[in-house]
Amino acid sequence: MSRLSQTFTTVKPILGMLHLAGDGAAAKLVQAEEEARIMAGEGVDGLVVENYFGEADDVERVLDRLCGLDLGAKIGVNVLRDDARAFALARRYPVAFIQVDSVAGHLPPEADGPFATGLAERRASVPALLLGGVRFKYQPVLSGRPEEEDVRIGASRCDGLVVTSDATGQPTDMDKVARFRAATGGTVPLLIGAGLTEANAAEQLAAADGAVVGSWFKHDHKDTGRVEAPHVARLMRAVRSLRSAA
Repeated sequence: MSRLSQTFTTVKPILGMLHLAGDGAAAKLVQAEEEARIMAGEGVDGLVVENYFGEADDVERVLDRLCGLDLGAKIGVNVLRDDARAFALARRYPVAFIQVDSVAGHLPPEADGPFATGLAERRASVPALLLGGVRFKYQPVLSGRPEEEDVRIGASRCDGLVVTSDATGQPTDMDKVARFRAATGGTVPLLIGAGLTEANAAEQLAAADGAVVGSWFKHDHKDTGRVEAPHVARLMRAVRSLRSAA
């Protein structure tokens, strides 16, 4: 049994992104709670608190609020550009999982060793599940290693790999998912990291073990929009249908 399946009680868990939009700290907090309630109410399994539009301090304020509520969804954290802060928050708050956009491949060889040591130390300091990216959207590839080797190394550094194509909202390349699955020998869960919709959910989730969803839940399916309940409901209805068929 993987740590992913130990953390989430449902198969093919769906993790919804809280991007922390809003004009000022108070507005970000209000919008994040509103969007969290919508997603949890429609059956989203996990909520990723991420400073996509906010700052690390906004992440902490939202975690403090959400961890005091009983929404029924697991709470996770991703502090962009500051992995150490994410782990510090996971030590302070009862988060179930941490997402790190890149755990291998993004650094030159001389920097990769110290990064790996630091990541291992931080990972050992928290009980939370760690989800990491390799060849993730917007991340450089500086390792000088073949993709397969980066994937194997990345898999050894986390509990699940999040796979994307090149951009937010762009459907994840199924050939890439297959390559990652082959490189890991099926030993590590793979999550779709971008571009999941109700229309492609059957194909995408047949090849993966779950997904992270951001833009699709929002107005006009754009990252700049607000989460809308009908969008969440339609995708989760498709996911429940897939789970029932399985």
